[in-house]
Amino acid sequence: MSRFEEGQRVLLLDRKGRRYLITLAAGAAFHSHAGWFAHELLIGQEEGVEVRTTSGAAYMAVRPTLADFVLKMPRGAQVIYPKDLGQILVLADVFPGARILEAGVGSGALSMTMLRAGAEVFGYEVRADFAARARDNVRSFLGQEAADRFHVADKDVYEGIAETGLDRIVLDLPEPWRVVGHAVTALRPGGLFVAYLPSINQTAQLREVLDEAPFVQSETVEVLVRSWHIEGRSVRPDHRMVAHTGFLTHARFIGGGAVADDQVVSGDQEVAGDQPAG
Repeated sequence: MSRFEEGQRVLLLDRKGRRYLITLAAGAAFHSHAGWFAHELLIGQEEGVEVRTTSGAAYMAVRPTLADFVLKMPRGAQVIYPKDLGQILVLADVFPGARILEAGVGSGALSMTMLRAGAEVFGYEVRADFAARARDNVRSFLGQEAADRFHVADKDVYEGIAETGLDRIVLDLPEPWRVVGHAVTALRPGGLFVAYLPSINQTAQLREVLDEAPFVQSETVEVLVRSWHIEGRSVRPDHRMVAHTGFLTHARFIGGGAVADDQVVSGDQEVAGDQPAG
């Protein structure tokens, strides 16, 4: 897979760091403000090749990463950004073969992230156009094998979850607290619940409902990313950063094995029999 082939996606990088995502096709051409070049100049070439447009502008061709594709892929809904996708992957502890219910599929950015980690994803999406676009994006970037593990249904998760014994439930919805009751019957004991929300008010309401349900280890985090300017002796944080995009809340379902409040030992309590001799 070292050489570019027709039908593959290619990321073009210009000298100013601008990025352009194209799909190679015989007879097609890439056009920009700096001229054009035929796709044939890339087909059969190795990754990293540099091509020039009719006006002499240079573009380097590489294969897009998942993050590149997520930011440039066709989409209708706002996507979850790569900085949060990576954290969700860890918080949900996604593993090969995991059975995951995802609701609020949108354009498929989160779906692709979990599918690439080897999961089987059951997607609930109320908008047929979003569901179709998510399927196309998954197949386009990950191929048919991943698409076969992606089961998108025209369903409203607020009305219930048909699947049972799920390992994970991951939500990108405005009212995830309405899903907590359904999660109790859909998750296996020990399963994880993860929700992405833009506002702290929504997050607080979700946490309140989780606290009243058989979930433990509830936690909310956000991811802030700041790059650095490093050029010779000029070393400093960049003036701009990717700050708040969303709050990530995760909790573990304990099913019928809940521990009564008076049996829980807090972190600052000593357990009987463990006191130091004296």
